[in-house]
Amino acid sequence: MADPVAQSALRKVRWRLIPFLFLLYIVAYLDRVNVGFAAIDMNRDLGFSAAVYGMGSGIFFLSYTSLEVPSNLLLMRFGVRVWIARIMFSWGVVSTAMMFVNGAATFYLLRFLLGAAEAGFFPGIIFYLTHWFPARERARAVGLFMTATALAGVIGAPLSSVLLQLDGAFGLKGWQWLFLIEGLPAMLLAPVVLTKMTERPAEAGWLTPDERDWLSREIAAEQGQTVNAHVTLRDALLSPRLWIVSVPYLGIVIAFYGVTFWLPQIVQASSGLGSAKVVLLSAIPYVAATLGLVMVGASSDRHGERRWHVAAPCLIGALGFVLTVTLPQTLAVSLATLSIAAFGIWGTLGPYWTLPTAFLRGTAAAGGIALVNSVGNVGGFVGPIVVGRILESTGQFAPGLLTLAGVLVLGAVVALVMTRSQKVK
Repeated sequence: MADPVAQSALRKVRWRLIPFLFLLYIVAYLDRVNVGFAAIDMNRDLGFSAAVYGMGSGIFFLSYTSLEVPSNLLLMRFGVRVWIARIMFSWGVVSTAMMFVNGAATFYLLRFLLGAAEAGFFPGIIFYLTHWFPARERARAVGLFMTATALAGVIGAPLSSVLLQLDGAFGLKGWQWLFLIEGLPAMLLAPVVLTKMTERPAEAGWLTPDERDWLSREIAAEQGQTVNAHVTLRDALLSPRLWIVSVPYLGIVIAFYGVTFWLPQIVQASSGLGSAKVVLLSAIPYVAATLGLVMVGASSDRHGERRWHVAAPCLIGALGFVLTVTLPQTLAVSLATLSIAAFGIWGTLGPYWTLPTAFLRGTAAAGGIALVNSVGNVGGFVGPIVVGRILESTGQFAPGLLTLAGVLVLGAVVALVMTRSQKVK
């Protein structure tokens, strides 16, 4: 029979942390990808080609990836609350400033600054979760947290649709209202982070003494298991294992952002509808993405298995892209096949993040998680640019989507041939 203290502690931690972190990540993700919702009207108003838009969408990741590791090391020095609050305020300022884009140069500059401002948020939260959830509970916890990336689309699509209809109000374009309104929550939530986040279980006044003791001991015992684990950042950086485990994530992220930044335009190409309706319909694949995150993460924890729970969703995502290309390109079919792709791509995320956190400890965990995220998010730079270049040269989305499918298949193969089993003990 399960320990009632353990059950109670984990239940309280889930209800206390996950909804709040989920809210923060919705704001983060929406600020990162709202450019996709703004794209149809912004590109027309500013005369951006597909290549210019793809470059601006991807350039975010140049600064983001280069600053991930330094940011996470500073998070260890200053503490989670202070550093996450700083990150949120700075990215809110830059996201709001996107309303002043007036050409390719300012578009590139502000997207670059937005990446620098947000660097460290996601790996910082993943590192934070390792202080609260034992490994056997982590895929579901990460999956629930990362449903924000999907629900940001569900919430952001209708919100952005409404904001785009403010076109002309007070002399601002609809896409300018979108950037203005959607950048404010990050700044407003920054002071809440300082008062809401609890650094470690030992400081959690909302747990009973028995619950605090059990969780502190459980996490300490897990962190103390250093056999076959990397403890220093140098060990992690020199580890082939860490670099190999980063490869599937690179493929996942290439597909993830390759479709995210182009989704409204793909939907418009198959429907011919106006931008507001297209953005609203773009919420549908994100509902499927939410289901993928929750269902696959829960299954991975239940079976104590990781690699197949990364590989199989990769293959489902690839299948969704192939079907999008091969089936008749009607609105209903495109939404259905893109939903299959979204279910698979997002479904990989919870199980995937149990892989590097299983063998990283201490400073190696802070820096190593950030490094994996940096390697993966090179895909955030590559994905939108590849799709944009292919679209511009061929006039079709199909070759770009097939490229994304191939990348996902490669990620699945690498996940399956990893030599070390990632079963939870």
